[in-house]
Amino acid sequence: MPFPLGPLSKSSRQVSAFLLTTLVGALAHAYDYGPADNYQWGPFTLNGFAKFEATSTSNTCSNCQRFPTASKDESWADELIPGTPYGTSQQGTLLIQPWLGAHFNLGEGFKLDGLASQRWRNGNEDIPGFLYEENAALSHEDYGRLAVGAMTTRGWSLADYPYGTFLGQAYFWGAAGAGYGLLKTDSVRYTTPHLDVLDGDLVLETSYSGGNRSFTKNKPSFWEFYAQYHQGDLVLDGVVQSTRNGTPSAWSHGPFTGLTPFPANDSLLSGSGQGIEMLLARYQVNPSLEVSGGVRHNHWSGADACIVVPSQPGQNDAQWNDMFNVDWNQTVVNSAGTTCSPGYAAKSNDLMGGARYFYERWEAYASLGYLGKGTTNNPEERGQSNWALMGTTGIRYNMSRYWQVYGYTGFVRYGHLGLAPLSMPSNSAGTNVDSRVATFGDFVGLGTVYAF
Repeated sequence: MPFPLGPLSKSSRQVSAFLLTTLVGALAHAYDYGPADNYQWGPFTLNGFAKFEATSTSNTCSNCQRFPTASKDESWADELIPGTPYGTSQQGTLLIQPWLGAHFNLGEGFKLDGLASQRWRNGNEDIPGFLYEENAALSHEDYGRLAVGAMTTRGWSLADYPYGTFLGQAYFWGAAGAGYGLLKTDSVRYTTPHLDVLDGDLVLETSYSGGNRSFTKNKPSFWEFYAQYHQGDLVLDGVVQSTRNGTPSAWSHGPFTGLTPFPANDSLLSGSGQGIEMLLARYQVNPSLEVSGGVRHNHWSGADACIVVPSQPGQNDAQWNDMFNVDWNQTVVNSAGTTCSPGYAAKSNDLMGGARYFYERWEAYASLGYLGKGTTNNPEERGQSNWALMGTTGIRYNMSRYWQVYGYTGFVRYGHLGLAPLSMPSNSAGTNVDSRVATFGDFVGLGTVYAF
């Protein structure tokens, strides 16, 4: 039985023609670039995907926030412009990501591989200044695999794909929480060979990154431990991230670097940390039905809000550090001697689950994602009392091995008007429905993805 959805608004239904027209154009574009079965030149390979979605969402307000560039944890971001109208809006998103690989057989079972990849969103770098992959790896089937360079984390990449993507929860689930998603070029990862455990295959992995090494007082440190167990039709994925002095946030897609983008701030700040423990599972009940889901525990130390560059005389242009879960009604002097508003430790739990049904070239899915209330001693409300629930249903059709078209609908509901839950990157993340403006919104969309 499908999960219950909120009723689609009248304005959402009225934009169906817009979505259909946009999708047809996208499909024509994808067809022009039909697949070649062998994008390979000697040791080099090229593959990737292009994805386009057109979505119409009710109860959105793109210009309600008085200071639109302010982040969720900055107190001045809370201010809305009274009387600003809100309603249904349309959005188109184009993602393109190629992977360029190099593969060399060194003999005696050793292989050397290189990988470079970048993602573009609507024609711009997805995360400016950061590549998704830029690494080299030495592997042997008996000794495992050692990789060095820039790479994505398991905490984000698995939550995003396959788990989130397959159930229409890629951003709401995959990009939320206290994890990080991208590692810098000096990162190291070791993956064991397959181990026979309890009639199944177990793979273990450890990743480390030193982040921005120009921070010498508050040195960044990222550790990720990953395990996958595969037995028959069951796959279990477990991820633990433990970090110090990365950018404080609730954006699990973000890069791990330092406390701020500017090492000059190092001497003015005290340290902070955050991390996740996450378990994901997939089970193929039969050839027509797959169920999957995940649970994630988030924890943050909190990060004080400090002025790192004072205002110029007569100006209101002070620069602040990146902060998290701050009580803006208090001031303290941190360990570096800087007067700040204190950040408080916090914890929260998130859940996601759903099912996919397959019939010939068709696929249907339904899911629910839940971002839970937080636990903290912060006396100021920073979203810890709120929760968010997103339900989705969708249908996909495989035009070919490389080309898929799909449609979807869903809703988001918040516990109350106010700041979004602690594990949401922003007050409107995932759906563009701002929790300070409306407690409910629905959406409908069409899309296509083309793999090469």
